[in-house]
Amino acid sequence: MEKYKQVVIDAGKEMCKRSLTVGTWGNLSVRDLESGYIFLTPSGMNYETLVCDDIVVFDTDGNWVEGERKPSIEKDLHIMIYRERTDVNAIIHTHPLYSTVFCVTQQNIPPITEEFAQIVGNTVLCAEYALPGTIELAKNAVKALDKQNAVLLASHGTVCVGPNMEMAFKICDVVEKAAHILILSKGIGTPRIIPDEDIYAMRSS
Repeated sequence: MEKYKQVVIDAGKEMCKRSLTVGTWGNLSVRDLESGYIFLTPSGMNYETLVCDDIVVFDTDGNWVEGERKPSIEKDLHIMIYRERTDVNAIIHTHPLYSTVFCVTQQNIPPITEEFAQIVGNTVLCAEYALPGTIELAKNAVKALDKQNAVLLASHGTVCVGPNMEMAFKICDVVEKAAHILILSKGIGTPRIIPDEDIYAMRSS
């Protein structure tokens, strides 16, 4: 278990290093394919000081397995995504600057760059609003996520998923970059949206 706990600890520090969140906001998790266990960050703790004993472990049914800390308020969001997406083994919930602009205006982020189309997929949707930490928020996020690799939480932040933590971070970076480009490009013209057939071609190659 220590291996997966350390992955979460290192990812928390990396999230702060990349300015994807501030303070203790946001949360991360990984899933062990063999056991199905989910390793999740605790609630309200500094990412820079986390140790293995701080990581909370659950099974895919949401049953507590190990850890004495209070789990992240978004525990159900993580568990529900893993249940619905067998291809996902890492989840990063961030509060970054540019994509959060779309969260607070409840706008989607369309595929405007080839890198976005290749690793994120089609339009990243903004899920219907629900209070933080609720089952309703988790359900809304899973519905809007569908087969994409990212979803926006209205008035809240961004959730990026991947087969591993490295890819989940790459998706975070690409979504945030696309959000920034979209905001800037609207100031000088109309951004070109990559059509579905081109997205399919790029993701199939």
